[in-house]
Amino acid sequence: MKAPRFWLKRKPTPLARLLQPAGWVYGRTTARRMGETGERVGVPAICVGNFVVGGAGKTPAALALARMLIAEGGRVAFLSRGYGGAERTEPLLVDANAHTAAMVGDEPLLLAKLAPCWVGPDRVRSGRSAVEGGANALILDDGLQNPGLVKDLAFAVVDGETGFGNGLCVPAGPLRAPLSAQLPFVGALIVLGGDEAAAARIAAPAPGKPLFRASLEPDALAAAPLIGREVVAFAGIARPEKFYATLRRVGAQIVATRDFADHHPYTPREIEALIEEAGERGAMLATTEKDLVRLTPRQARSVVTLPVTLRFEDPEAVRRLLRRALAG
Repeated sequence: MKAPRFWLKRKPTPLARLLQPAGWVYGRTTARRMGETGERVGVPAICVGNFVVGGAGKTPAALALARMLIAEGGRVAFLSRGYGGAERTEPLLVDANAHTAAMVGDEPLLLAKLAPCWVGPDRVRSGRSAVEGGANALILDDGLQNPGLVKDLAFAVVDGETGFGNGLCVPAGPLRAPLSAQLPFVGALIVLGGDEAAAARIAAPAPGKPLFRASLEPDALAAAPLIGREVVAFAGIARPEKFYATLRRVGAQIVATRDFADHHPYTPREIEALIEEAGERGAMLATTEKDLVRLTPRQARSVVTLPVTLRFEDPEAVRRLLRRALAG
């Protein structure tokens, strides 16, 4: 889905106010569920979630944290619901070379390139499967509002530009539950992008919570062919404009953009039309890594990507927090 524009207004619009009673019910239900008792599976579980619906950079953050743990000898496994993939009851170990986004979801395919990734609706069962497979640390990509598995540490990723939107709950705003109800379950915030003033606004409702600023840095080798080139860019992510801004930052000359909903399953005709448009303009066709895994191998040959990596401003502070969580 695409987030309604009125969600992102700092001051609630009349439509948001009209929907506020429904948001109150939704938020209260989610908050009550978050307080339910969960289970442990014998190894530390670290959650990378967010306060709002839609994307905020959880997957790049999960990958960055996993790299830190792996560098210190951790045997990490990811747990994901597998949004956008086929429905299933049993946990499934993702094979990035054999599975498709339609089978397991797009994000698990990216995670599985770094470490084992288990998908399934029951994170406790997925966690047990991961432990049986040799994992000694689990990273949940999303799942902050899911109480099934006890989290030893939970990070909330916040988009530095949009923050908490209008501060209301779905459908009146983007929050999954009132911020005051979610904060007790969060150990630290990761603010992705934005300036100092934005980070201060995000930190204000969470006094005492560590706040780590981070940014998405494009891969230099992948960026080189895009410098000075005309590009038709498309993206099916929560905020496509962030991808377009990154393309411009590396020197690409964007001549057209096409936005799709987050996790959009592309049809052959849609991709053919994009390839045709780029060809007519004499431009390169570019998309994100997350979108690329939703294409067929044949389609992917006509598209370039610009991989990005999440970089923390103070990585050592993040490592210290991770060590404490694992030790505890």
